[in-house]
Amino acid sequence: MALLLGFLLLLLLELCGNTLSLGSRSSTKGTEVLELELPATNYETKDSYKAGPIGGLFQIVHIFLRVVQPNDFPEDILRKILQKKFDLSTDYEKIIYYEIGVIICAVLGLLFVILMPLVGFCFGLCRCCNKCGGEMHQRQKKNGPFLRKCFAVSLLVISIFISIGIIYGFVANHHLRAQIEKTRKLADSNFRDLRTLLNGAPAEISYILSQYTTTKEKAFSDLDNVKSLLGGGIHEQLRPKVIPALDDIKAMAEAIKETKEALLNVNNTLKELKKSSAQLNTSLSDVKRDLEQSLNDPMCSAPPVATTCNNIRTSLSQLDDNTNMDQLPSLDKPIDKINDILQTNLSSLVQQGYKSFNDIPEIVKNQTTDIISDVKSTLNSIGSDIESIGEQIPIQDQLSNFMGYINDTETYIHRNLPTLEEYDSYRWLGGLVVCCLLTLVVIFYYLGLLCGTCGYDRNATPTRRGCVSNTGGIFLMVGAGVSFLICWILMTIVVLTFVVGANVEKLLCEPYQNRKLFQVLDTPYLLNENWKHYLSGMVFNKPDINLTFEQVYSDCKENKGIYATLKLENSYNISEHLNIQEHAGNISNDFQNMKVNIDNIVLLDEAGRKNLMDFSFSGIDTINYNIYLAELSKAPTKANLLSFADDLEVKANHLPHGSLKQSLKNNAQTIRTIHRSEVIPLEQSMSSVYQSIKELQQKSSGLGMKVTNTLSSLDSAQDFLTTRISSVIVEESQKYGNTIVGYFERYLQWVKISITDKIAACKPVATALDSAVDVFLCSYIIDPMNLFWFGIGKATVFLLPALIFAVKLAKYYRRMDSEDVYEDMENGNIGFHRHHSTQTV
Repeated sequence: MALLLGFLLLLLLELCGNTLSLGSRSSTKGTEVLELELPATNYETKDSYKAGPIGGLFQIVHIFLRVVQPNDFPEDILRKILQKKFDLSTDYEKIIYYEIGVIICAVLGLLFVILMPLVGFCFGLCRCCNKCGGEMHQRQKKNGPFLRKCFAVSLLVISIFISIGIIYGFVANHHLRAQIEKTRKLADSNFRDLRTLLNGAPAEISYILSQYTTTKEKAFSDLDNVKSLLGGGIHEQLRPKVIPALDDIKAMAEAIKETKEALLNVNNTLKELKKSSAQLNTSLSDVKRDLEQSLNDPMCSAPPVATTCNNIRTSLSQLDDNTNMDQLPSLDKPIDKINDILQTNLSSLVQQGYKSFNDIPEIVKNQTTDIISDVKSTLNSIGSDIESIGEQIPIQDQLSNFMGYINDTETYIHRNLPTLEEYDSYRWLGGLVVCCLLTLVVIFYYLGLLCGTCGYDRNATPTRRGCVSNTGGIFLMVGAGVSFLICWILMTIVVLTFVVGANVEKLLCEPYQNRKLFQVLDTPYLLNENWKHYLSGMVFNKPDINLTFEQVYSDCKENKGIYATLKLENSYNISEHLNIQEHAGNISNDFQNMKVNIDNIVLLDEAGRKNLMDFSFSGIDTINYNIYLAELSKAPTKANLLSFADDLEVKANHLPHGSLKQSLKNNAQTIRTIHRSEVIPLEQSMSSVYQSIKELQQKSSGLGMKVTNTLSSLDSAQDFLTTRISSVIVEESQKYGNTIVGYFERYLQWVKISITDKIAACKPVATALDSAVDVFLCSYIIDPMNLFWFGIGKATVFLLPALIFAVKLAKYYRRMDSEDVYEDMENGNIGFHRHHSTQTV
């Protein structure tokens, strides 16, 4: 045990020394942009031990020990012993006071050991002299049956208590052997965990250093994408102000083209309408002339034809043209102005504005080529420093030395473990013999109770009791005799194991679990009178640093790294060697030299502006569209030609047959033809032109204000570019630089956290210490040992009352040699009254 404790302490100190050896070297750097995490280390040994169902029995023993030994842990005595200032002649009272419960129990046990053989010897001699119940004669007693039952019940209850103690002994004896068999597996798993810890520390450092490459690759990727990240950021900042202005100009350019097309369409259609209207007028004049000639027929002079002819002659005025297209002014002049405006390609100018604005990312890329190259060089130099740091850390060489301690200790344990197992087999056999002896006694008692109770005949006289009842009495006396022979031996074993087990439990196991043992070791100037804190004196040679065993153990239990656990910042300050601001500042200095000039962006040149102004003064909005709309809204003819033709034909049908009637019908048909071939197409063309002019009127409405607003928006956007672009560039450049620098700040911060809190997490050390003390010594050995003496001691103590009741009860079951006789001479009757008697064993 001392070897294991020393080994674990050496492990802590060696790991301290290994870490301190890094103090003169530069720190590592690097983190990932992505979430970086050290690979999880899996250990075999569980950090907690549960005894299982037998744990309840262990708790009963612990409660008993707290009753026997309620005093607090003797910290002062232990301190004096460690300081070699303990004087038994002056401090014995303190020891007696602390050990009073154990001493009393031990003294009682020793009295039991001494007196029981003497009492047994005297009892045997007494019975040989037919005293102490040795006479095979049973006196008459009125309460004899009641006493027999009381003795039997009492012996049965006591035997049950003895049996429970024996079961405790068997269980503890087997559990101890089973746990000793697990010792090899427990030791091997702890050694593997310690090797994993020692081998994993260099691997963890290498992993952390290697992550700089990942961070650098991410930074290089962002540097290569400066066009989209920095240039794109500037572009997106300006876009909400610039793009709407360019979109308005683009829409205005499209409006100019659409206006020209609309004017050309309307103008050409008006010319066609004028021709069609003239043609319609000619056709109607011809029909009207022909009708007038037909009405000059002599038939029109004779009534009643004259009336019809006069009516027709009066309605001829309805055949006149209803429109005057020739009065509508031509649109050639506005069209000429639009054509002059279109000589300047406004759409092309707008596209140049788009191109100039969209070229910002490319401009940024071209202007930052040298800066990006400098930043990459800086990052590469930092990477070279990190690689050199990794090469300078000889942690594997340092830890390989301590690996020898582990190997030697493991060899020692494996060499001596078979001896321990061999001795444990002897101990197990001895414990088994002890339990079997007690079992033999209690079996005699059970057999005596069984035979005596089953074979007892209340009508049989003491001298005539049956064989079964007599055998039961003999079993009880044999059990009593064996009890006298073995009880002092059992009590001797109980006292020895009790004194050892109780003191180990109270002086080592319990203070280890509540950490009072560590608190004693942390007493200033205890282990070295010149050092206030022994552990910091061993690690740093600076005993004033508050580094305690309890804090180290607690931190290791929480799986903290060796750096934080041993407060290695007092010897090697990672924050100073790993100056995040210094390394980040080297990169920031490069970005501060970044100059991006984007002052020559012109959204629309003067030609484009003049083109817009010319369009606003083109007169499109001053055209009197109402004249056109009023004329085009008229019908082509004064009357409906179809109605006129139908009326003319009806009138012609009322005329007598002749040339007049036929001529009128022919003219009616001609009018229908004119309506179909000329009037209907003319109406459709007029309706189409009407809609075109209506749309043109709407588009040209407020043209000057629209152009003014567009130019105002353009001026605002251009002014925004001129005045704000520098601040936008600075802002986006800072964001971009902070992003690159942030990668390395996060990496370096991760390195710092990993080294201080995660690398060489010492949980296996605490687990190994727990395995040696709490598990192996206390749980594997002391708990079963305490349960063993508790059960055997309980059974041994109950042997005394059991022995008394067995001797008393045996006389009621055994066959007596003589019995009491009562003679009634007056009546001539002789009666027998016999008490139960036993034969002397």
